[in-house]
Amino acid sequence: MPLDDTASLDPYSAQVVHAYEHVGPAVVHVTAADAAGRPRGQGSGVIFTPDGYMLTNSHVVSGASKLRASLTDGRSFEAALVGDDPATDTAVLRLGGDGFPHAELGRSATLRVGQLVVAIGNPLGFTCTVTAGIVSALGRTLRTRSGHSVDSVIQTDAPLNPGNSGGPLVAAGGQVVGINTATIAPAQGICFAIGIDTAIWVATRLMRDGKVRRSRLGVSGQTVPVDVRLRRRHDLAQSTGVLVAEVHADTAAARSGLLRGDVLVRLDDAPITGVDDLHRALTGERAGVPTTLTLLRRAELLSVTVTPDEA
Repeated sequence: MPLDDTASLDPYSAQVVHAYEHVGPAVVHVTAADAAGRPRGQGSGVIFTPDGYMLTNSHVVSGASKLRASLTDGRSFEAALVGDDPATDTAVLRLGGDGFPHAELGRSATLRVGQLVVAIGNPLGFTCTVTAGIVSALGRTLRTRSGHSVDSVIQTDAPLNPGNSGGPLVAAGGQVVGINTATIAPAQGICFAIGIDTAIWVATRLMRDGKVRRSRLGVSGQTVPVDVRLRRRHDLAQSTGVLVAEVHADTAAARSGLLRGDVLVRLDDAPITGVDDLHRALTGERAGVPTTLTLLRRAELLSVTVTPDEA
């Protein structure tokens, strides 16, 4: 069927077809092996530049000495690990060559609960399989296989199976909005993807430095709305902040007196409108440097000095 010939399809099918035809050619099957060539695992990935940079999951490539990526057109390439970040279960690989089919990256910050999404990957080795569902929830926290908690994760009911890991979650318009990463095995229809905003931030640093340097406050949090009355009272332009769900012991947050229920709104002069903002603000350069953290505690606007630890 030609790319724009969807007139004979119902609207739902037309959107799924559109998403698949735009992104499907950029989806790859990733196989990992040890130094002796013994298989270590497999997964999926998505090429996002014409010169062969691709996103996948850190756990797909972890511990591998040899990586190979197979495209939907039958071509197969050795893949080089540019860098991986177990903290967000994100990795960047590069294929040798140029002129690769590549996907357009969208924004996960603009997603809405109930929105149609399409997952593309290689579940159980079945190449370029498509499943569809909706965004079930936003702002979830997911513990990765490395033990780290990843915030601002997308929950979807688009079915995923082993082998889907690292493949793209795609909006109806054909833009990649997430990188599929996990399911809850006993459950049905509870699957997760790393938001593409987080994945892009990580990929940029992996491509530049080969690793992600971070500082940390020592909190778990989620993006929440800021009450309109508090915004007016304290002259806050932003409509959202980060709710502190947990303060971990013996961390910068605990030492500075942060409490569960605080809503973080600014780090020095940088507005904190969500978990992704907080991640971006906590760069490696902030480690050990006293920083002013502005927060809402009940109805009061407070400023505390916090010295982030090196992550």
